[in-house]
Amino acid sequence: MKDSVIILSGGMDSTTLLYEYQNRIALAISFDYGSNHNAREIPFARLHCERLGIRHIVIPLEFMGTYFKSSLLEGADAIPEGHYEDENMRSTVVPFRNGIMLSIAVGIAESNQLKYVMMANHGGDHTIYPDCTPQFVDAFNQAAVAGTFVGVQLLTPYTNITKGEIALRGKNMGIDYSETWSCYKGGEKHCGKCGTCVERREALAEAGIEDHTEYC
Repeated sequence: MKDSVIILSGGMDSTTLLYEYQNRIALAISFDYGSNHNAREIPFARLHCERLGIRHIVIPLEFMGTYFKSSLLEGADAIPEGHYEDENMRSTVVPFRNGIMLSIAVGIAESNQLKYVMMANHGGDHTIYPDCTPQFVDAFNQAAVAGTFVGVQLLTPYTNITKGEIALRGKNMGIDYSETWSCYKGGEKHCGKCGTCVERREALAEAGIEDHTEYC
Protein backbone atom coordinates (compact mmCIF):
# COMPACT_ATOMS: atom_id res chain seq x y z
CA MET A 1 0.00 0.00 0.00
CA LYS A 2 1.32 3.44 -0.94
CA ASP A 3 1.11 5.26 2.36
CA SER A 4 4.34 7.27 2.62
CA VAL A 5 6.30 10.34 1.62
CA ILE A 6 10.11 10.12 1.60
CA ILE A 7 12.63 12.94 1.95
CA LEU A 8 15.11 12.05 -0.79
CA SER A 9 18.40 13.88 -1.19
CA GLY A 10 20.02 11.66 -3.80
CA GLY A 11 22.71 10.53 -1.37
CA MET A 12 23.53 6.98 -0.29
CA ASP A 13 21.23 6.74 2.71
CA SER A 14 17.98 8.14 1.34
CA THR A 15 18.49 6.29 -1.96
CA THR A 16 18.80 3.02 -0.04
CA LEU A 17 15.65 3.87 1.90
CA LEU A 18 13.86 4.62 -1.38
CA TYR A 19 14.65 1.17 -2.77
CA GLU A 20 13.99 -0.68 0.46
CA TYR A 21 10.54 0.84 0.91
CA GLN A 22 9.61 1.51 -2.72
CA ASN A 23 6.35 -0.42 -2.45
CA ARG A 24 5.10 1.99 0.22
CA ILE A 25 6.31 5.30 -1.23
CA ALA A 26 3.76 7.44 -3.05
CA LEU A 27 5.87 10.59 -3.28
CA ALA A 28 9.54 11.58 -2.96
CA ILE A 29 10.52 15.12 -2.03
CA SER A 30 13.90 16.74 -2.59
CA PHE A 31 14.66 20.15 -1.11
CA ASP A 32 16.84 22.71 -2.85
CA TYR A 33 18.04 24.89 0.00
CA GLY A 34 21.07 26.45 -1.63
CA SER A 35 23.77 24.05 -0.46
CA ASN A 36 26.93 23.53 -2.48
CA HIS A 37 25.91 20.03 -3.50
CA ASN A 38 22.15 20.27 -4.14
CA ALA A 39 22.72 20.54 -7.88
CA ARG A 40 24.77 17.32 -7.82
CA GLU A 41 22.42 15.33 -5.58
CA ILE A 42 18.99 16.14 -6.94
CA PRO A 43 19.51 14.71 -10.47
CA PHE A 44 20.33 11.36 -8.86
CA ALA A 45 17.16 11.57 -6.76
CA ARG A 46 15.19 12.20 -9.93
CA LEU A 47 16.94 9.34 -11.74
CA HIS A 48 16.04 6.74 -9.14
CA CYS A 49 12.44 7.90 -8.86
CA GLU A 50 12.03 7.70 -12.63
CA ARG A 51 13.52 4.22 -12.56
CA LEU A 52 11.09 3.07 -9.88
CA GLY A 53 8.05 4.94 -11.19
CA ILE A 54 7.74 7.07 -8.05
CA ARG A 55 6.52 10.65 -8.29
CA HIS A 56 9.28 13.12 -7.44
CA ILE A 57 9.06 16.83 -6.66
CA VAL A 58 11.68 19.45 -5.79
CA ILE A 59 10.76 22.16 -3.29
CA PRO A 60 12.94 25.31 -3.22
CA LEU A 61 13.97 26.69 0.17
CA GLU A 62 16.06 29.68 -0.89
CA PHE A 63 15.50 31.46 2.41
CA MET A 64 17.80 29.00 4.16
CA GLY A 65 20.73 30.03 1.97
CA THR A 66 19.94 33.67 2.67
CA TYR A 67 19.33 33.64 6.41
CA PHE A 68 21.02 30.54 7.83
CA LYS A 69 24.66 30.18 8.85
CA SER A 70 26.50 27.05 7.67
CA SER A 71 29.63 26.28 5.67
CA LEU A 72 27.36 24.11 3.52
CA LEU A 73 25.81 27.33 2.21
CA GLU A 74 28.99 29.37 1.75
CA GLY A 75 30.78 27.78 -1.20
CA ALA A 76 33.12 24.83 -1.63
CA ASP A 77 36.14 26.55 -0.05
CA ALA A 78 34.27 26.88 3.25
CA ILE A 79 33.81 23.11 3.64
CA PRO A 80 36.27 21.63 6.15
CA GLU A 81 38.23 18.49 5.39
CA GLY A 82 38.64 15.58 7.76
CA HIS A 83 36.48 13.08 9.66
CA TYR A 84 33.03 13.72 11.13
CA GLU A 85 34.49 13.14 14.57
CA ASP A 86 36.60 16.29 14.14
CA GLU A 87 35.32 19.43 15.87
CA ASN A 88 35.53 21.56 12.71
CA MET A 89 32.81 19.47 11.04
CA ARG A 90 30.18 21.22 13.16
CA SER A 91 30.37 24.12 10.70
CA THR A 92 28.52 21.94 8.14
CA VAL A 93 25.38 21.83 10.28
CA VAL A 94 22.46 23.73 8.71
CA PRO A 95 20.44 24.75 11.79
CA PHE A 96 17.23 22.72 12.19
CA ARG A 97 17.33 21.64 8.55
CA ASN A 98 15.57 18.35 9.17
CA GLY A 99 12.96 20.03 11.34
CA ILE A 100 12.07 22.40 8.51
CA MET A 101 12.04 19.72 5.84
CA LEU A 102 10.04 17.31 7.97
CA SER A 103 7.46 19.99 8.73
CA ILE A 104 6.87 20.53 5.03
CA ALA A 105 6.83 16.80 4.31
CA VAL A 106 4.30 16.19 7.08
CA GLY A 107 2.04 18.89 5.63
CA ILE A 108 2.32 17.36 2.17
CA ALA A 109 1.63 13.90 3.56
CA GLU A 110 -1.57 15.04 5.25
CA SER A 111 -2.61 16.97 2.14
CA ASN A 112 -2.36 13.71 0.19
CA GLN A 113 -3.93 11.52 2.89
CA LEU A 114 -0.64 9.70 3.45
CA LYS A 115 0.17 8.41 6.92
CA TYR A 116 3.99 8.33 7.06
CA VAL A 117 7.05 10.47 6.34
CA MET A 118 10.35 8.65 5.86
CA MET A 119 13.79 10.08 6.64
CA ALA A 120 17.15 8.32 6.30
CA ASN A 121 19.01 9.68 9.31
CA HIS A 122 21.41 7.13 10.80
CA GLY A 123 23.47 6.38 13.88
CA GLY A 124 26.62 8.04 12.56
CA ASP A 125 24.80 11.38 12.37
CA HIS A 126 24.07 11.64 16.07
CA THR A 127 27.25 13.21 17.34
CA ILE A 128 27.20 16.12 14.92
CA TYR A 129 23.59 16.70 13.81
CA PRO A 130 21.14 17.27 16.68
CA ASP A 131 18.15 16.98 14.34
CA CYS A 132 19.11 13.38 13.48
CA THR A 133 19.12 11.97 17.01
CA PRO A 134 16.60 9.47 18.42
CA GLN A 135 15.48 12.17 20.86
CA PHE A 136 14.69 14.56 18.02
CA VAL A 137 12.92 11.88 15.97
CA ASP A 138 10.76 10.85 18.94
CA ALA A 139 9.84 14.44 19.78
CA PHE A 140 9.06 15.38 16.19
CA ASN A 141 7.01 12.24 15.70
CA GLN A 142 4.88 13.18 18.70
CA ALA A 143 4.39 16.68 17.29
CA ALA A 144 3.43 15.33 13.85
CA VAL A 145 0.88 12.91 15.30
CA ALA A 146 -0.61 15.58 17.55
CA GLY A 147 -0.61 18.26 14.87
CA THR A 148 -2.33 16.42 12.00
CA PHE A 149 -5.84 15.09 11.59
CA VAL A 150 -4.60 11.83 10.07
CA GLY A 151 -1.88 11.38 12.70
CA VAL A 152 1.12 11.48 10.37
CA GLN A 153 4.05 9.50 11.79
CA LEU A 154 7.78 9.44 11.06
CA LEU A 155 9.47 6.31 9.78
CA THR A 156 13.21 6.42 10.42
CA PRO A 157 14.39 2.79 10.28
CA TYR A 158 18.09 3.70 10.05
CA THR A 159 18.20 5.84 13.21
CA ASN A 160 20.23 3.32 15.20
CA ILE A 161 22.36 1.65 12.52
CA THR A 162 25.59 2.76 10.83
CA LYS A 163 26.11 4.02 7.31
CA GLY A 164 28.09 0.85 6.63
CA GLU A 165 25.06 -1.23 7.61
CA ILE A 166 22.91 0.89 5.30
CA ALA A 167 25.38 0.31 2.46
CA LEU A 168 25.21 -3.43 3.12
CA ARG A 169 21.44 -3.31 2.72
CA GLY A 170 21.94 -1.46 -0.56
CA LYS A 171 24.49 -4.03 -1.69
CA ASN A 172 21.98 -6.79 -1.07
CA MET A 173 19.43 -4.90 -3.18
CA GLY A 174 21.92 -4.33 -6.00
CA ILE A 175 22.08 -0.54 -5.69
CA ASP A 176 24.85 1.11 -7.71
CA TYR A 177 26.18 3.76 -5.33
CA SER A 178 28.09 5.47 -8.12
CA GLU A 179 24.62 6.80 -8.97
CA THR A 180 24.47 8.75 -5.70
CA TRP A 181 26.19 11.90 -4.48
CA SER A 182 27.85 12.63 -1.14
CA CYS A 183 30.50 15.36 -1.43
CA TYR A 184 29.62 18.61 0.34
CA LYS A 185 31.85 20.65 -1.96
CA GLY A 186 29.65 19.89 -4.94
CA GLY A 187 32.35 19.91 -7.63
CA GLU A 188 32.50 17.88 -10.80
CA LYS A 189 33.91 14.95 -8.81
CA HIS A 190 33.86 13.96 -5.15
CA CYS A 191 36.71 15.71 -3.34
CA GLY A 192 37.47 12.60 -1.27
CA LYS A 193 38.52 14.70 1.72
CA CYS A 194 35.46 16.31 3.29
CA GLY A 195 33.65 14.56 6.13
CA THR A 196 30.91 13.09 3.98
CA CYS A 197 33.40 11.78 1.39
CA VAL A 198 35.43 10.12 4.15
CA GLU A 199 32.25 8.63 5.60
CA ARG A 200 31.21 7.38 2.15
CA ARG A 201 34.54 5.61 1.64
CA GLU A 202 34.37 4.01 5.07
CA ALA A 203 30.78 2.82 4.58
CA LEU A 204 31.46 1.25 1.19
CA ALA A 205 34.56 -0.49 2.56
CA GLU A 206 32.68 -1.74 5.60
CA ALA A 207 29.99 -3.22 3.34
CA GLY A 208 32.57 -4.82 1.04
CA ILE A 209 31.49 -2.73 -1.94
CA GLU A 210 34.02 -1.77 -4.60
CA ASP A 211 34.12 2.02 -4.66
CA HIS A 212 33.46 3.32 -8.19
CA THR A 213 33.13 6.92 -7.04
CA GLU A 214 35.15 9.40 -9.09
CA TYR A 215 37.36 11.35 -6.67
CA CYS A 216 39.52 14.37 -7.42
